[in-house]
Amino acid sequence: VEKSVAIGRLERFVADWERKTGKISVPEVKSATGKKVAVVGSGPAGLVVAADCRREGHHVTIFEAFHKLGGVLRYGIPEFRLPNDIIDKEIQTLSAMGVEFKTNFVVGKTRKLKDLMEKDGYDAVFIGVGAGLPIFMGIEGENLVGVFSANEYLTRANLMRAFDKGHADTPIYQSRKVAVLGGGNVAMDSARMAKRLGAENVYVVYRRTEVEMPARKEEVEHAKEEGIEFLFLQNAKRILGSEDGRVNAMECVRFELGEPDASGRRRPIQVPNSEFMLDVDTVIVAIGNGSNPLLTQSTPGINLNKWGNITVDENQKTSMDRVFAGGDIVLGAATVILAMGEGRRAAAAINKMLAEEIERERKQ
Repeated sequence: VEKSVAIGRLERFVADWERKTGKISVPEVKSATGKKVAVVGSGPAGLVVAADCRREGHHVTIFEAFHKLGGVLRYGIPEFRLPNDIIDKEIQTLSAMGVEFKTNFVVGKTRKLKDLMEKDGYDAVFIGVGAGLPIFMGIEGENLVGVFSANEYLTRANLMRAFDKGHADTPIYQSRKVAVLGGGNVAMDSARMAKRLGAENVYVVYRRTEVEMPARKEEVEHAKEEGIEFLFLQNAKRILGSEDGRVNAMECVRFELGEPDASGRRRPIQVPNSEFMLDVDTVIVAIGNGSNPLLTQSTPGINLNKWGNITVDENQKTSMDRVFAGGDIVLGAATVILAMGEGRRAAAAINKMLAEEIERERKQ
């Protein structure tokens, strides 16, 4: 083989073919066990747990904070990369299997996690709420109108249909010149979305070089093909606004690379007296997300690491009895595939635990 095999594209072809030809069937569900599993969050990890636990005959309920199901698949990934009808069909399959859904339900606020177990009778809980708390740079001007976190920007575009300008009132005001701060896949998604929403110029501002960018090479190439401009070895110093508080410029500073830091990438070092102004009216901050503390703060007894992520063992079990976790709430901001893998591992552990419990009850 002269070239590498594009496994991801082959998998996409097979999945699309299966869906278009109607070959997808509802998985068989075993007889009811009488056991109840609560899945908190309907992102990739949660959907996998729901499917795998339901197959074993357990009653499964998914609790979702938003009004639409899908988690980051729905609000964090643009329609042009992951069409909503794919998510809808996956959820329809779960519904046909008998999975129950409760939207606009914030575990930790609407209902505490311990109440799901002690009052509502759930025998196991999986936490898959993701990492949806945006991280900002802490620079002057981040409070101006026209500054968005990538999370907010993509949520407005996806859940509120800002991309459907001809048929929906867009909740994002029109931007002419957009700066996206960051170099990951989310930064690429934000930049490409801004272009689709009508921006004339979109700049990706990144303080290292293209070699160090964490975004997939394919995503970077797509952005370039769509006319996104990359400003490497540069970063924002402050954001300036007009008298009415709207973004009208961004002061940037240049960098050069020094020795590698803890991440293995060369450390960016600011070049003295290298400040310059960039003419923009919108700034999207895409430098990462942290874990929302709402659920963990209302759940005493669940252990966290120094970044606020839930700690788990090799089976995704938390420090609390019968409570498991996976996806970005454990990993930090990661990929859909990694989240799904953690969901599969957690579901296997939950099913094993409940099967052993059923066997003990049968012998009594």
